[in-house]
Amino acid sequence: MRAAGGRTMCAMGEFAAVLRSWRDRVDPAEVGLPAGPGRRAPGLRREELAALAGVSVDYIVRLEQGRAANPSPQLLGALARALRLSRAERDHLFRVAGALPDPDGVMPRHITPGVQRILDRIGDVPLAVFTASWDFLVWNPLWAALIRDPAEVTGIERNLVWRHFTRGHDGVEYDEVHEEEFASDLVADLRQAHGRYPGDRELGRLIVRLRAESPEFERRWATARVATHRASRKTMTRTAAGPITIDCDVLTVPDGDVRIVVYTAVPGSEDAAKLDLLRVAGVERFPAPTANAP
Repeated sequence: MRAAGGRTMCAMGEFAAVLRSWRDRVDPAEVGLPAGPGRRAPGLRREELAALAGVSVDYIVRLEQGRAANPSPQLLGALARALRLSRAERDHLFRVAGALPDPDGVMPRHITPGVQRILDRIGDVPLAVFTASWDFLVWNPLWAALIRDPAEVTGIERNLVWRHFTRGHDGVEYDEVHEEEFASDLVADLRQAHGRYPGDRELGRLIVRLRAESPEFERRWATARVATHRASRKTMTRTAAGPITIDCDVLTVPDGDVRIVVYTAVPGSEDAAKLDLLRVAGVERFPAPTANAP
């Protein structure tokens, strides 16, 4: 028998079953929530999973009861991150939801539990995670305070390369040497990603638009340079604490091919003191961006 959304009742039942089971196994402390003495069952409450995934509690209830048809890939990705799913579990969730996991030749967009634990432990500095094409995946509040909150924009505007070449420096200053290195590295890194993921349509569309709309991008693209962006130095000029000069280091996770970008300031410096001012609200855990239910 098929449900209205096209999935079989068996698949809908499997989706509901794994969602409940995986929610029950997540240690609240692992996602930055207090365990608390009043919990009657292990794992996350429905309202906690809803908050982590950016959807309503009612929608989580409908998913766990097999009554919500065709959840979007964005929502499935948010659930996978909130539940700390492995790549195999994430792919299974997509399949039983009636969505296709990333096919061969498409860029990974999943953050593994191991990477998530790394992020949780170094979350007292500004950091964000990007795909190989420099799309934002997740970020912490200190990153948003230092630059801008990526949640304020959607679609192609969440791509770092697009913003750099079409929106200007966006509150970031470089010296002449670092500016040229940064821009050239971004283009060379994007070309390298294009070679690894020739079947990724979003990446292909991004490159076509950049070449058409940014002469500076096209000039660098024409050199056919291939490289990986690893480090830079820049000054953030639009922070609540005033201009802050920071070092940027890029950590690449080979298995999932994502980039962890970490900003630091020289210990004991005026810039480090300004970062401390931005940290006053506290950074207790590494949150995922919200995903709206269809």
